Amino acid sequence: MARYLLKRTLNYVILLFVAVTIVYFLAASQLNPLALQDITNPNRDWDSIYSALADKNLSPRTPLIERYWTWLRDVIRWDWGVSPSGGSVNEAISAKVWVSVRLVTVGFVVGAVVGVIVGAWTATRQYKASDRAVTLGSLVVLSTPVPVIAVVLQISAIWINRKTGWNLFEFTGETGRHSGTWISPFLDRLQHLLLPTIGLALTQIAFFSRYQRNLMLDTLGADYVRTAQAKGLSRRRAVFKHGLRTALIPTGTLFAFQVATIFVGATFTETLFGWHGMGEYFIQSLLNQDVHGTVAVAAFSGVCVMVGAIASELFVVVLDPRVRVS
Repeated sequence: MARYLLKRTLNYVILLFVAVTIVYFLAASQLNPLALQDITNPNRDWDSIYSALADKNLSPRTPLIERYWTWLRDVIRWDWGVSPSGGSVNEAISAKVWVSVRLVTVGFVVGAVVGVIVGAWTATRQYKASDRAVTLGSLVVLSTPVPVIAVVLQISAIWINRKTGWNLFEFTGETGRHSGTWISPFLDRLQHLLLPTIGLALTQIAFFSRYQRNLMLDTLGADYVRTAQAKGLSRRRAVFKHGLRTALIPTGTLFAFQVATIFVGATFTETLFGWHGMGEYFIQSLLNQDVHGTVAVAAFSGVCVMVGAIASELFVVVLDPRVRVS
């Protein structure tokens, strides 16, 4: 098993390097830091501007391949470069990434786990009232744009706060004003985290429940499930011990690719709830013609996919004895 995981990890590392390299060439060739300059001003000292960009490894006068090797050499030393304005990409990423981790992790994990459980449960109750109700709710959530869900949650939170007379929900920024011992800022952060977590979890529950339900329906009529029942296992034990275990294998693979999407794709959630994370930074990097920032976000996304993929490989090894034997 260890040899299998090591081989797969090496493959992912090579793919990550190739993907980040392609992104660098695309970003360096398409983004233009000179577009940030006022070209209508005849008094601009363009030689100084090009010299400043050359110091940041962003000058279009420098051959692209030369800029790439300089960037690669710096990245090996864990220096992701600077933005056109001179800000350190390392510092920006280190600040933004933990904001996204705090925002996304709980909602994504809760949404995935609950979605799998709900999907497996509704599959065993196919066409019953509970199955139809969950299906309807999931389709409504999946059909509703994320900004609309966020706004509805905010309106609902305001209504609950007014009716109860307590500020149970806070949804502007990562934290607010607080005083007292360490418990006060901790509870304040939980209040600000609760509503965006609910929003993220709802979308993940709807998505994973639909996916897991379809997978479970394929396994409920399988021969090995019927055989387990014929040997004396109850239907519930046969379904969840044998059917669910098999149906979880594709879900583990899907989980890997959802990780990067949810981290960088939570731009609407970050914007509407006032969290300054990786999604917001990615948009800002594109708008500000920031080559190094854009590539750093892409590399972060690739690392998320790689970690998720390795976790899914481990998940498959645990669930599927055929992989362990091979």
